[in-house]
Amino acid sequence: MTSAPEKPTVRVTRVTWEADGVVGLTLSAPPGTVLPVWEPGAHIELRLPSGLTRQYSLCGDPRDRDRYTIAVRLEAESRGGSAEVHGTPLIGRELTVTAVKNRFPLGTAEEYLLIAGGIGITPLLPMAVALAARNARWSALYCGRGAQTMAFRDALAAAGGDRVRFVDTANQPRPDVKEAIHRLGPGGVVYCCGPNSLLDSVIEACEAAGIQCETEHFGAATPQPGEAENDDVVELELRRSGLSVAVDGKTTLLRAIRDAGVEIDSDCEEGYCGTCETAVLDGVPDHRDVVLSKTERAAGRTIMPCVSRACGRRLVLDL
Repeated sequence: MTSAPEKPTVRVTRVTWEADGVVGLTLSAPPGTVLPVWEPGAHIELRLPSGLTRQYSLCGDPRDRDRYTIAVRLEAESRGGSAEVHGTPLIGRELTVTAVKNRFPLGTAEEYLLIAGGIGITPLLPMAVALAARNARWSALYCGRGAQTMAFRDALAAAGGDRVRFVDTANQPRPDVKEAIHRLGPGGVVYCCGPNSLLDSVIEACEAAGIQCETEHFGAATPQPGEAENDDVVELELRRSGLSVAVDGKTTLLRAIRDAGVEIDSDCEEGYCGTCETAVLDGVPDHRDVVLSKTERAAGRTIMPCVSRACGRRLVLDL
């Protein structure tokens, strides 16, 4: 068996209809090879036939090194990725996995509460399966607008049984997340993925209850009052390129870097994918992304230049 390549080529061997507007893809390794290892909470960066690169949470079995499973919801305001997946015949097509990353790892706790909203179930499903396998204390709350829109209902129910509560917000009141969170003991932790409105309410409730909260966003963060208004000019030094540019308050650092002729990878350009993460050599970043942890933010060693700025007038990046 050949060891896993860094950027494996996979073949789409199965396409399934998981829910209204949600398709599942099975991505298989070439015969005689294995795929890079992953753990619950991980995602892959996948290069689509058009050349677009998009990120998708892995929702299959981490023990299966022969295939990856992802699910893609058709977004009403798609920037091309979800529309391409839904509108392109993919069976038999070869795609490239450019990276496997995990910024939403399942840690150790005395008790777990998984809260999913819509397609946010994808990173949480492998967590539920893993927690059930280790006989951990856990429960799950899965919300969606219409039962027919909620992918992997049966798989989650099979993993958790009566530990899982399904809420169809088209026919039921929105769940009281505060009440669910306050039932957790002091050693409990909440893992949440879904729309910003859900994430904001869960984070607020966890902070009030003193409960650890881990989240993953599938979209940009809710803007804070006054954010991005009247930003000061930043003197941006690109150390390896030997360039310095003045970035006005209406221009993102990412755009200024590119305008200076320096190449930098990016994807969402809204602060939630982590593709443009860049090392900081000097200066204090003003973090506005939803990727970095509190510890990473405090360290100030990296920045997402698509949305973040500087606390001060000068920032030196390793570009």
